Amino acid sequence: MTQSDTKSGTGSVRRIALAALALSATFGLAACGGMPDNRSLYSVKQPVVERTNYTLDVNTGPGGVPVPEQKRLADWFEAMDLRYGDRISIDDPMRSQATRNAIAELAGRRGILISEGAPVTAGYVDPGETRVIITRTTASVPGCPDWEVKGEANYTNGTHPGYGCATNSNLASMIANPEDLIAGQTGTGETVVLTSSKAITSYRDQAPTGEGGLNKSSSASGAGGGSGGN
Repeated sequence: MTQSDTKSGTGSVRRIALAALALSATFGLAACGGMPDNRSLYSVKQPVVERTNYTLDVNTGPGGVPVPEQKRLADWFEAMDLRYGDRISIDDPMRSQATRNAIAELAGRRGILISEGAPVTAGYVDPGETRVIITRTTASVPGCPDWEVKGEANYTNGTHPGYGCATNSNLASMIANPEDLIAGQTGTGETVVLTSSKAITSYRDQAPTGEGGLNKSSSASGAGGGSGGN
């Protein structure tokens, strides 16, 4: 082997080493920036619905809920900001209709109906007490916003991890009843076409304002108005 062959071989090894070093540096930078791996247009970040039960035990008797306990329950509803989307259930060991009616009246003042059945809660309901349960549902989108991918390289043509965060977060915060994200409202089977078209029908059936003709105007007030200057 000649000296020139040795030098060329050394140069080739050096070029290969430099290329390998550059390639490793490129992969290292790509790993630091990340790369999208979602090959669809489906948003990975979706709203998550969570339920929380809040309880209050009130003293009850044969006649239902005493007036002081009704006041305490009403104040609790006020403090909890009872609103649309909340569910109220009753855990009453005695199954007193008078107790149910009293609680239903207080809840009805805030536009809430009593739900059938009651969720399982911690502890026991002592005799002479009734547990009132508020089930509140909230919706949020965990992990949003997501700016994990900072690199510009996108060799997989993937969708950014934060895709859909704005739309889904706004939907989760604006929806009146988060449980509708799980299952929409069920229909009653009644048609609402006639109800929605009442205004249109009333407008079409209204008689035109000029149907009775124009009112006759009198010119008596202007007669002889031009001869008063002699």
